[in-house]
Amino acid sequence: MLKLYGTPPTRALRVVWLLNELGLEHELHPVDLMQDEHHQQDFLSLNPAAKVPVLVDGDLVLTESAAIQLYLAEKYPQAGFIPETLEDRAQMHRWMFFLVTEVEQPLWRIARHTFVYPDEKRIPQDVELARQECLEMIAVLERHMSEREFIVGDRLSVADFNAAYTLDWANTEEMLESAPRLRDYLKAMYSRPTAPPTIVEAFSAMESSG
Repeated sequence: MLKLYGTPPTRALRVVWLLNELGLEHELHPVDLMQDEHHQQDFLSLNPAAKVPVLVDGDLVLTESAAIQLYLAEKYPQAGFIPETLEDRAQMHRWMFFLVTEVEQPLWRIARHTFVYPDEKRIPQDVELARQECLEMIAVLERHMSEREFIVGDRLSVADFNAAYTLDWANTEEMLESAPRLRDYLKAMYSRPTAPPTIVEAFSAMESSG
């Protein structure tokens, strides 16, 4: 049985989505970041970086959500989420790296300097810088998707599940106002029956359960 450590609305949602798409049974082990459970020794033995998500598949312990997505897509090729040609696989990696480094990282900077860091460590100026950098990269992706249905090639790939979660995060920061194609793409992805809750929905569920 696959085990996934992490709690919505974290990047565990990326992995949950792919597990749903692949129809894989799994155990979700919540990790309460607010209670500092990611710094407990049991969790650190899985990921010394103290970050979620973590996938445990038998003897394999794998961290980093994009790496987990690629692993699952490659382990279960019958779903067709890994492009067939070398060129399309190269583009898949290109856009996944782009999303993680150029879009997600400024989003993380905004999160750190608005609610993750204690007040005395927050730098308001970095929030504005990160926002501008993120908007510039979203514009690049908007142009890429202007006449496309999927991130790579003419069919759904693991890059799309990565992109949808990342863009949902950007949407919570109101960064898609000038990206109508990406808004439509996001709506289409989250209309899939296997889609996890959006980040806003996950936060709402947390608040109602609390």
